[in-house]
Amino acid sequence: MGVCWSNKIKAETPSHTGFNSKNGSASNSRASSGSMPVTPRSEGEILQSTKLKSIGFSELKNATRNFRPDSVLGDGGFGSVFKGWIDESSFIATKAGTGTVIAVKRLNQDGIQGHKEWLTEINYLGELHHPNLVKLIGYCLEDDHRLLVYEFMPKGSMENHLFRRSTHFQPLSWSLRMKIALGAARGLAFLHNAETQVIHRDFKSANILLDSNYNAKLSDFGLARDGPTGDKSHVSTRVIGTQGYAAPEYLATGHLTAKSDIYSFGVVLLEMLSGRRAIDKNRPTGEHNLVEWAKPYLRNKRRVFRVIDSRLEGQYSLNRAQKAANLALQCLSIDPRYRPDVNEVVTTLEELQETKDMQKSTQKENHVTSHGHSNGAPNASRVTAYPRPSASPLFA
Repeated sequence: MGVCWSNKIKAETPSHTGFNSKNGSASNSRASSGSMPVTPRSEGEILQSTKLKSIGFSELKNATRNFRPDSVLGDGGFGSVFKGWIDESSFIATKAGTGTVIAVKRLNQDGIQGHKEWLTEINYLGELHHPNLVKLIGYCLEDDHRLLVYEFMPKGSMENHLFRRSTHFQPLSWSLRMKIALGAARGLAFLHNAETQVIHRDFKSANILLDSNYNAKLSDFGLARDGPTGDKSHVSTRVIGTQGYAAPEYLATGHLTAKSDIYSFGVVLLEMLSGRRAIDKNRPTGEHNLVEWAKPYLRNKRRVFRVIDSRLEGQYSLNRAQKAANLALQCLSIDPRYRPDVNEVVTTLEELQETKDMQKSTQKENHVTSHGHSNGAPNASRVTAYPRPSASPLFA
């Protein structure tokens, strides 16, 4: 959650928590909701109010085969994530390959993140429900142990598919990249359109997870914040995030708005278009920072193709490439007032979808990497009612 490794910008210490109970419905990314006044909540109140399952440490230890190294799915600032199996009804550990597959995130006591981020994740994902947000199943709070239990995402992170070179991670097609971008945007729209707005604050390719059908789900809410309320234009925070993704005005002032997430989305979209990392010191001089290198090309319609990943050759029309590049450029505007809001981002990406081609490409990708497990996630385009986001822990 909030994985930043050596690229951590700055740490911060949360001071108190708040909660706002609300319920409503969501169709796609827009919804209205009722609300109750925000009141401070203690750790006990957060844990008691959540519908998440409290799972014993011994069960999670057995489920992950004693947290065996070969069951590690990933590592980050919070700690390691392990693959495990539990019974869907009783939540008791089962034999490997039987029952429900889960992802267990275990807090590293020596890590750069800790209990407050763990609690923030519970307070958000204990209340947030949407096809484009990863599902938090339960948690463990036992002695010094802090763990979180999620649905297993068979295709892993978008970061791996973009940047890892192996037989397990074939290059994503143009259609799949646009599908994933739309799914991620819809997840962000769900957060931004809440009556009490939620700002992710650590939106990046590593925090976009993919199910067996390449549906995108946002993860890692440990650094998230409630957006500004009333007549406030921003939330003042200490700067925290991941190098290369944070908006320039946020880095300079600590002023956080929904447009900060939009900038981060622009960086991620640019990564998807180019196949390059936001920050890559292994590139030639002048190409270390993706945004700085790409912007001159994005501004020139005839030079856009220089940014597009060469592995995508022949998969897209020039018009679609220009439209996607222009969206990235708008999201990356230095002045946040000129960035589109999340609903505009969703609308543009919807126009870039190639349904038939995308379905064929998805089938091909699934054939290549058929080792994954389906988690039975609902289709993001289905109109369903979901509880609205609640207000979340507030940081100094």
